[in-house]
Amino acid sequence: MAGILFIISAPSGSGKSTLVSELRKQVSGVDFSVSWTTRQPRGSEESGREYHFTTREEFLRMVDAGMFLEYAQVFGNHLYGTARQSLDEARAQGHDLLLDIDVQGAAQVRAKMPEAVSIFVLPPNPKVLRTRLRNRFRAEGAVNEAELYRRLSEASKEIENYRQYGYILVNDILDRAVAQLEAIVLAERFYRNGEAIAYRSRRVLEVAAACLQQNSQERLKPVLEAFGILGESGQQQLPFGDDPDDD
Repeated sequence: MAGILFIISAPSGSGKSTLVSELRKQVSGVDFSVSWTTRQPRGSEESGREYHFTTREEFLRMVDAGMFLEYAQVFGNHLYGTARQSLDEARAQGHDLLLDIDVQGAAQVRAKMPEAVSIFVLPPNPKVLRTRLRNRFRAEGAVNEAELYRRLSEASKEIENYRQYGYILVNDILDRAVAQLEAIVLAERFYRNGEAIAYRSRRVLEVAAACLQQNSQERLKPVLEAFGILGESGQQQLPFGDDPDDD
């Protein structure tokens, strides 16, 4: 039985890596595609675990050879891509495959594979996102304020793409967001493959349904307003002033 392709996207610092890690601890048969990148490893990152690190020349050779399902240039000159091999290997085992990719890559994959299940993760507000990014920078060794602000500004632009995704998660309470992500995976397996849900099936389907984009508008509104996307003028604002509480 062919597996399901899940796409998960989020602004940097939204906590999607943690969500994916927790999901894979609780749900079997979900493979994770480790992306390729031309950027340098950070902190304790290891090649083959967080990313496959490679040179720009080698990455472009792989592009020319048609080895990527999707690829994009992100955050300056760094290239990121998903190898087709990950999908082939998951399908061969009948496993689902989860892609952790940005909005550019997600659009490429959806164009090629419209049956993919797409999930967008949002932080609850700019203050929480700023704190998470600052903590990440500290863990990597130093806080680069210019880079921090750039990523915050980029976050609003990415969040505007939420309409392209089938499911929406607001990652304010980790345990709840993990439960919602798990419910989405189990519900899609149920609807597409007829796979039984052994425990509290009705509740699982209800949780997943509540995360559908068309059912998430009330939950989404305060988040979009906090990021200046649903302001009274209808224009995007940048609500990222200094906040002494974050230091």
